[in-house]
Amino acid sequence: MLASEAETERFGRAFAACLRPGDLVFLEGDLGAGKTVFARAVAHALGVPEDEAVTSPTFALMHEYEARIPLIHADFYRLDSDDAVDDLGVHEAMRGAIALVEWGEKHHAALGEPICLVRLQLVSEELDARHVTLEFRADTAERFRALESAAILAAP
Repeated sequence: MLASEAETERFGRAFAACLRPGDLVFLEGDLGAGKTVFARAVAHALGVPEDEAVTSPTFALMHEYEARIPLIHADFYRLDSDDAVDDLGVHEAMRGAIALVEWGEKHHAALGEPICLVRLQLVSEELDARHVTLEFRADTAERFRALESAAILAAP
């Protein structure tokens, strides 16, 4: 359970420390679940300047950020085919980058197997609390083991 936006940010920063170039992560959650907050935290942890806006890619479809490891944040909800994913040049952009893709499961065939699915579910709007579920690919789960044991959600 992530009890606040600040905890979602701390979790995103800790998650970023486990990522490597070429990683594909699917983000899942309803509007307001915290996907952009999570992506912003990952971006800043990777070295995107704190004053650079990291926004939802809903209308732009894909944002690219220069960082220690380049970051792609995409939202493919509005794409109607796997060909549309290919037409965006996603595969070229993903080379050597980390990709956080909202609605990626919709285009799994075009994108490939993600190393992780991050599912965010808003529990309480009043409290800004959300539940996070992680599903890892078997060959990458060990990298993320620190997220289970580390006190990443405790206040700094």
